[in-house]
Amino acid sequence: MNAAREPAARTPEDRIAELREQVAHHNRQYHELDDPEIPDGDYDVLVAELRRLEAEHPELADPASPAVAVGGAASTAFAPVVHTTPMTSLDNAMDAAELRAWGERVLKGLRDLDGAVPTFVCELKIDGVAVSLRYERGRYVRAATRGDGRVGEDVTANVATIDVLPDAVAPPDGTSVPEVLEVRGEIYMPVGSFDALNAAADDAGERRFVNPRNAAAGSLRQKDPSITAERHLAFWAYQVGELSAEVAPVGHHTEYLDLLSALGFPVNPEMRTFTSLDDVLAHCLHWQDHRHDLDYEIDGVVVKLDDLAQRERLGFTSRAPRWAIAYKFPPEERTTRLLDIKVSIGRTGRATPFAVLDPVFVGGSTVSMATLHNQDQVRVKDVRPGDTVVVRKAGDVIPEVVGPVPALRPDGAEPWEFPTTCPCPLGSTLVRQEGEADTRCIEPTCPFQRDQRIIYWASRGAMDIEGLGERTVTQLTERGLARDPSDLYVLTADQLTDLEGFARPSAEKLVAAIAEAAHRPVPRVLTALGIKHLGPAASQALAAEFGTVERVMAATADELAAVDGVGPVIARSITEWAEQEPNRAFLARLRAAGVDLGSEEAAAAAAAERAAVPQVLAGRTIVVSGTLDAYTREEAELAITSRGGASPGSVSKKTDALVVGASPGASKLAKAEQLGVPVLDAAAFEHLLETGEIPGRDAGAERNS
Repeated sequence: MNAAREPAARTPEDRIAELREQVAHHNRQYHELDDPEIPDGDYDVLVAELRRLEAEHPELADPASPAVAVGGAASTAFAPVVHTTPMTSLDNAMDAAELRAWGERVLKGLRDLDGAVPTFVCELKIDGVAVSLRYERGRYVRAATRGDGRVGEDVTANVATIDVLPDAVAPPDGTSVPEVLEVRGEIYMPVGSFDALNAAADDAGERRFVNPRNAAAGSLRQKDPSITAERHLAFWAYQVGELSAEVAPVGHHTEYLDLLSALGFPVNPEMRTFTSLDDVLAHCLHWQDHRHDLDYEIDGVVVKLDDLAQRERLGFTSRAPRWAIAYKFPPEERTTRLLDIKVSIGRTGRATPFAVLDPVFVGGSTVSMATLHNQDQVRVKDVRPGDTVVVRKAGDVIPEVVGPVPALRPDGAEPWEFPTTCPCPLGSTLVRQEGEADTRCIEPTCPFQRDQRIIYWASRGAMDIEGLGERTVTQLTERGLARDPSDLYVLTADQLTDLEGFARPSAEKLVAAIAEAAHRPVPRVLTALGIKHLGPAASQALAAEFGTVERVMAATADELAAVDGVGPVIARSITEWAEQEPNRAFLARLRAAGVDLGSEEAAAAAAAERAAVPQVLAGRTIVVSGTLDAYTREEAELAITSRGGASPGSVSKKTDALVVGASPGASKLAKAEQLGVPVLDAAAFEHLLETGEIPGRDAGAERNS
């Protein structure tokens, strides 16, 4: 069933028969059993090939071909529901050229009919489960899945547990309640709910859910509605289906969306209208780049005509409307062959299993290696060398193996055993401490740990040494030019020109970049040390409190834990690190090499400056999202913390305000709106810093903190 490994077909007729069998099988796995064997991207490849071959060989056409099917047959586990109006599927545009070709067909069709100029409605394509909700005389009476488009499954009791859906509806203007109202939309699982579900599975040692769509489908089809209720599903309405005649007809799709919103149904706020195909494409490409800014998964953008009369004129093909199309994003999940499982050693000695893969294009790049996280995850996922596996690469996230395709497992594939020795030349023992998920190499001179510590030191989140990548670090350590990060600061251009890939100009450029990085702020140096649990936020807080790296290392665990945002776990990790003689010697070498570890004078000046800043945000929690003209993200957070406030990375019930700049995270905005958290622009942020007042909430009134 693997699209990447199709057997050679003898004739077009043979290949069409083979593809029909595969597509029908995967339709059943996806729509009826909620147990897909391959990702959507692989399925789309199979369907596209089948449709192409059927178009090239019309003599082999079959009206029962799965290429023209809408979904899958309704499950026999639930009562069938016949849709009054079929729930059709959409044709797909897999790239900009196909989207433009569709748009040109729409424009030509309208010109040939009456020369009308269209308005396009763009809605995010939610990766969930399509359902139909029926209300009679204003009361919720039934919910059904799409099924095969004609007959779906009765999931009334389960859908009733979804909090965001109204039990009853009434027009806000006092007009009569519709005798019949059918609302169509998508049930989905928010990313936060999905992560919590998988965290619970990890704690229980159970298999993780593959993705939010599968988790939503499985949750919706529970025989026990109380289980559905625990899964925290959500819903976006995108269409009015059946509507009784007493309701005044409207002429545009956007008017129906306004009606649904007024009746209390959630309508996705990212819907936009455009009059040009260029703007439509730009909108699609924007969300292709920002799909992970949301707290729900999307796999494309649905583009429709807004004018319902124009839709009527264009009509339908045998399987989909001519007036709408789904622009599909490049797939983030594909299947490929797992060639081997190996182990890498990180800077703290952590042994991480990773997959060596038959290269596959996924998530915008070719992937040949992917993480398997840890020993327990390999066991729970039960992936074995030789398996066909699902690989996921979401945006900039490190590629991971989601799981195997059991139906394609070769005979004789044996479970993989975690090694007991480090793969480094020393062959030291790998140890898993009781109560920990990670296995570690405990040999401090392990060359793999050494290399990773230097790579981490130079990384963007730490000292940010431009041009010093993994390949260069490996060459430096193999030639004895770098034993730890302190050696970087005494490198010369002459030494670098002996390395592969370095000419004199590139060698001098790297030496200059290393010299510049010697003067990074103290928080970056603390982060770059790679101390377990110590990240940028705690480093920022410690630098503000103690001023220098040496003073942080000299502090007691109690003194460190007393700093807001640090706590006992981080404090203990720092003191344990500082007590080790090799680490104290390393700090001395850094200072001798000219790395700025902070000075008493600068610390005193910073303390005096903080003392002079009015603590107008004491007790406040302010979250920053997006890009501000006057501040970097670190500067904005420092402006908040220096005035006594806290600035975490996420919105919660404890958040007093959300500051937004250009391109803010949509999930943070949505969460703020949900919780009623005030949203501030740049001007309001300046007012907040000056007065401590949240405009629109505190000004002229007693502070509500």
